Amino acid sequence: MEQQKTHTRLLIKLGITVVAMFGFGYAMVPIYNVICDITGVNGKTGALDASEAQALRVDTSRTVTVEFVASRNLNLNWEFRPQVRKMEVHPGKVYDTSFFAKNKTNQRVVGQAVPSVAPNEAAKHFNKTECFCFTNQTFKAGEGRDMPLRFVVDPRLPKWVNTVSLSYTFFDVTQMAEK
Repeated sequence: MEQQKTHTRLLIKLGITVVAMFGFGYAMVPIYNVICDITGVNGKTGALDASEAQALRVDTSRTVTVEFVASRNLNLNWEFRPQVRKMEVHPGKVYDTSFFAKNKTNQRVVGQAVPSVAPNEAAKHFNKTECFCFTNQTFKAGEGRDMPLRFVVDPRLPKWVNTVSLSYTFFDVTQMAEK
């Protein structure tokens, strides 16, 4: 009888644990999005489409330095770099630049660029209207190419922010892309 009560309590605890784990897993996406919005991690930048970006009023009285950083996961044998390291931009004006990537292996590789913006407060004011990070990039063996980036810094960027860093890390997602 005592053993049956012990088993019943254990089953109840295990059931509660399963429900709690499921609930936590279900809540992870919204929690992740909130953390990304707050910190600017994973490129959760502002959301403007190309027409909205063109409609912004350019603030010619202000200049912001945008720095571009490129890195790659250690498992990815690619060359990856920005075509320019930094640009002086006027908030509200749309700018174009590009990054160069080259697959240095002898096989096809699918890569995905994961962006991040710093400082955190700048993330929602940095808007990409065209970016290679929006989709997986497939490279043949030895293939290299320029990948475009079009962006605008929102004029509502806090005045104390004079420099914004846009960083990309490229990951090999070949196995995931083939599923």
